[in-house]
Amino acid sequence: MRNALSHLGMAGLYALLFVGLLPAPAHEATPPKTVAEALKPFVDNQTLAGAVTLVADRGKVLHHEAIGYADVSGQRPMLVNALFWIASMSKPITAAALMILVDEGKVKLDDPIEKYLPEFKGQWVIAEMGKDQLVLRKPKRLVTVRDVMNHTSGLAFRSAMETPTIDVLSLQDAVRSYALTPLNSEPGTKFVYSNAGINIGGRIIEVVSGMAYEDFLDKRLFGPLGMKDTTFWPNGEQLKRLAKSYKPGKDKTGLVETPIVHLKYPIADRKRGPCPAGGFFSTASDIGAFCQMVLNDGEYNGKRILSEKAVKQMTSRTTEAGVKANWGVGWSITGDGEFGHGGAFATNMSVDTKRGLVFVWMVQHNGFPGNGGQSQAAFRAAARELYTAK
Repeated sequence: MRNALSHLGMAGLYALLFVGLLPAPAHEATPPKTVAEALKPFVDNQTLAGAVTLVADRGKVLHHEAIGYADVSGQRPMLVNALFWIASMSKPITAAALMILVDEGKVKLDDPIEKYLPEFKGQWVIAEMGKDQLVLRKPKRLVTVRDVMNHTSGLAFRSAMETPTIDVLSLQDAVRSYALTPLNSEPGTKFVYSNAGINIGGRIIEVVSGMAYEDFLDKRLFGPLGMKDTTFWPNGEQLKRLAKSYKPGKDKTGLVETPIVHLKYPIADRKRGPCPAGGFFSTASDIGAFCQMVLNDGEYNGKRILSEKAVKQMTSRTTEAGVKANWGVGWSITGDGEFGHGGAFATNMSVDTKRGLVFVWMVQHNGFPGNGGQSQAAFRAAARELYTAK
């Protein structure tokens, strides 16, 4: 398995992690009576610091609970309103904001991105690459909005200028750096998980709406959904609720605190660039509201946020027939009637349309010691057992 993973590269590893492909428990025991009962063994053996879990149906929250610690060494208990860096769970949020403009007829998914961002005119694709030379050619077709939102644009994961963190550039400058970089493959032909593509979607929102990306989301998505804790730049009060992040110790056991190495500190500094592909912080309740809106075909508490057509486009396969990966607009299609997305520090959200349930898993782990990686599967198994209508 280790040898197989070594050939995937950074983008491939990110993709496997972000869509929530976690190992299932080795065996099934007696079904737990509560979700906390299913997760307590992981906290007790110090393979999971703590978690906030949420389950909702179309009309209400069925379960919202915290377990373990937001700060292990300080013995600060995890609370249900704890704040988490959700990383690539930002991608479906960006997709939803973009689809608001699609609903309004201001953006079309099959338009070339150069229609909205002229800096992409005259793109090239790599034809040959050797040790001492690089041969470019014109792509067979232009990159479309749909391509960038389902990771088949041919763009790399990020540009060479986005270092050492994903927030080092303004959104406008980050997108300009992608336009200067040749495509790695023909548009629409190959799946390569790409922050760059989703960031382009975010920049299109800015150009078309005439508003800063973050302002558009606050006004058109977060406000109507009551997502008061979803932000790129946590304020002082929110920082007090931020769960600490952990990784395995050197011997692969125990939990060691770790910073969010993908972001520049201090994270409250608004000079950090917004990253539509992976920059948001949020809470379980905010993410639950977002997922309920999607489960309800674009409605939330009687308010229409997106059309049913827009939600179907987001959550149905849009990758072309020759591409193995199964992606919609910003979402991974994970099964029959199921779709979801995860984040780099092991957060995850998923929607099960057949059961009519939303599952939100909020943790802050850059890897797990021992069997900690099985904790999310244990949560889902318990939640399905407890909350699926009999």
